[in-house]
Amino acid sequence: MRTLVIVDAANVIGSVPDGWWRDRRGAAERLRDRLAGFEASGLPGHPGPVEIVLVVEGAARGVESVPGVRVESAPGSGDVRIVALASARETGRACVVITADRELRRRVEAHGAQYLGPRAVQLPGGRT
Repeated sequence: MRTLVIVDAANVIGSVPDGWWRDRRGAAERLRDRLAGFEASGLPGHPGPVEIVLVVEGAARGVESVPGVRVESAPGSGDVRIVALASARETGRACVVITADRELRRRVEAHGAQYLGPRAVQLPGGRT
């Protein structure tokens, strides 16, 4: 079974002050496109192929999925959707959540998920 990688879009995008706040949807699309490259290669400690789910909220809702990245638009809080995805995965399937949010990390760990910080999916120089 492929590892399920759930990415907290708002948190990962917000971890780099590159002007993302002027175009939240565009920033989410750029992150989505960057994540597609990780489907085959995987992430540190989680070799590919992996299944990637990008959870968007607020102004980023409506971003479309692309090959290699399924986009989930949270109807409310992105954190609630992330926890729901982590807890609903198949028994025995590894799950990694990409976020720097300590409370969210605690919540997904309670469901057996691991986490990595935003650097796991950033470009050299810290850009997403």
